[in-house]
Amino acid sequence: MTDDTAIRTDDLEVTYTGNRDVTALDGVSVAFDENKLTAIIGPSGCGKSTLLKSLNRLHEIQPNAEIDGEVYLGDEAIYDTDEPLPEIRRRVGYVPQTPTALPLSIYNNVAYGAKIHGDYSRAELDDLVERYLRKVNLWDEVKDRLEDPGAELSTGQIQRLCLARSLAVEPEVLLCDEVTSALDPISAEQVEETLENLKEEYTIVMVTHSMDQAKRLADDVIFLYLGELVEASDTRSFFENPQHERTREFVKGHTAVDYDDEPSEEAATDEPPVASR
Repeated sequence: MTDDTAIRTDDLEVTYTGNRDVTALDGVSVAFDENKLTAIIGPSGCGKSTLLKSLNRLHEIQPNAEIDGEVYLGDEAIYDTDEPLPEIRRRVGYVPQTPTALPLSIYNNVAYGAKIHGDYSRAELDDLVERYLRKVNLWDEVKDRLEDPGAELSTGQIQRLCLARSLAVEPEVLLCDEVTSALDPISAEQVEETLENLKEEYTIVMVTHSMDQAKRLADDVIFLYLGELVEASDTRSFFENPQHERTREFVKGHTAVDYDDEPSEEAATDEPPVASR
């Protein structure tokens, strides 16, 4: 851990129980630096989404998830803590893969979380809504129809609206789960440009299946394989000089196993020394 670490895991293990136990994360210890965008990559079923959601305890929505180890936000543990879970999730925001507007106006989509977590006057909310719509480059597109339903926006606009909604509660860390995978190329480029700008103010952790996207956007890359951390390094070193054979094979697009035989992350999910930058 360094003074620049925003959030980190310490020997984190997540197991899904049911008909059989599946270890989605196996002793993962890794640090995410402040004001950088870190991409989590790996084959399907390797634990990417589980790691992402463990950073704000969102995976606990599944009743069969068992957790060992710890996650630290700064110096504060987020599992062994009395801090209310909604406050943890305010501090570590999450943007899902599927763009989904709340059944509210564009204005109230942005203001929704802020009104839950704070006491704002109408003028303060007006400023807040404009500020965060500007941060995600959406203000000029919607400023004349803030009372229209958020669901009437295009898919790409809704994803930026989701970003604005997450930012409006002033998180310290922003988690992004394949946030461009459902978008057309133009909308995906707009979201990427937004994320590129946002990392100047926020720590961003992003799951992506796109190696090209990781190369374009990420400052650091984490590679998971079957729930274990294989490699974590800066993006240039990761792609130009990977340290592990498994990383080299993955970067080249080769696979050592038939990934179709692996459990899916949704169902049970996801050499490798513990790596930490």
